[in-house]
Amino acid sequence: MSVNPARVVLKIKSYRAFLGTRLFLTLGFQMQAVLVGWRIFELTKNPLSLGLIGLAEAIPALSVALYAGHLADIKNKKKILLICLTGLIISSLGLFLSNSSLLQIQNESRVLCMYFFIFTSGIARGFYAPSSFSIIPKLVPKDLLVNAGTLNSTVWQFAAVVGPAIGGLIYAFGGIDLSFGIIISFMLIGFFNLTRVHGDFNPSGGQTEGIALRLKEGISFVFNNKVILSALSLDLFSVLFGGAVALLPVFANEILKVGPEGLGILRAAPSLGAVITMSFLSINKAIPQPGKILIAAVAGFGICMIGFGLSESFILSIILLFLSGAFDSVSVVIRSNILQLQTPDHMRGRVSAVNTMFIGSSNEIGAFESGLAAKLMGTVPSVVFGGIMTLAIVGFTQVKARALKNLKFE
Repeated sequence: MSVNPARVVLKIKSYRAFLGTRLFLTLGFQMQAVLVGWRIFELTKNPLSLGLIGLAEAIPALSVALYAGHLADIKNKKKILLICLTGLIISSLGLFLSNSSLLQIQNESRVLCMYFFIFTSGIARGFYAPSSFSIIPKLVPKDLLVNAGTLNSTVWQFAAVVGPAIGGLIYAFGGIDLSFGIIISFMLIGFFNLTRVHGDFNPSGGQTEGIALRLKEGISFVFNNKVILSALSLDLFSVLFGGAVALLPVFANEILKVGPEGLGILRAAPSLGAVITMSFLSINKAIPQPGKILIAAVAGFGICMIGFGLSESFILSIILLFLSGAFDSVSVVIRSNILQLQTPDHMRGRVSAVNTMFIGSSNEIGAFESGLAAKLMGTVPSVVFGGIMTLAIVGFTQVKARALKNLKFE
């Protein structure tokens, strides 16, 4: 009887603690995303203001990404993560005070304060991502990396299911103060779990090259690896044009008319589809023909976005978002495994930083694009247009990316 590799990974205490940090930090962020999106749209009634949320986070994350990757390769990764978590907790406290009924300030000032703390959160997340990615190989044996990466993504998606749903419900029935109290508590639990992660997280060997040369080395590696470059580019442009998450407050408020409770459910639906799919993937063997499946999954995501944009039914919208999350999770797992398997240990931080610039920033910049397109074209046309652009990108990749299509995980 064969041993389930997922169970083997979960027997590693430090990796379990790391997953605990991943779980509670994501719960807090997903709740916070629902609250911040709803509050800013509630205060401004402008879909572009939702797009500016993404831009406020993307600019600092992009600005520090490469340097953050450099630090992750030459410094103690756990110390970097602890500092970043401290910054994230402080930013959440700032968002709480910006919205708290304890402070009597004008709505315009509340919105500006929220953007400021979203900006500081973006700085912390920009440093957090490369160290978080590069610490996993320090916790598990190389032959379990694929399963560890899939479990890591599954935990994130599970929290992304629960977080928005409870965030919307608590805000609707308990108010802003209680909601942020729970968010900050979750982040503190994540911090405590991180202190229980043990191992040698210092860099291996001497690091004698200058920072400019090291950054150039990391960028060159990604752009010279056709499989990594194709996978990142496909995900970048599909998320940039196809994502509709930033506009969900508009759909919940004006089109589907389901309030903050409905917004939480809409935010949770894609992640529910993703966590079910990832759970299946985590207990099964490696994906056959991952390149071809990646391309097909992104096409399915684009079709779901077109359907969601046209839907006027709350139930149908939930189903389409659920399916979009399922397709997107396949893309996430394959791309994550490509990066883990094809990146040398001494370059993981820098390659993760480039990945953050491609993928992490594309979510936030995609949110800005969604808000701007909705302002110029209208909410529904902008989502449909994004889905069509995603299908066009898939068609281009299908023709040009031969290395990706022929990829197999050994």
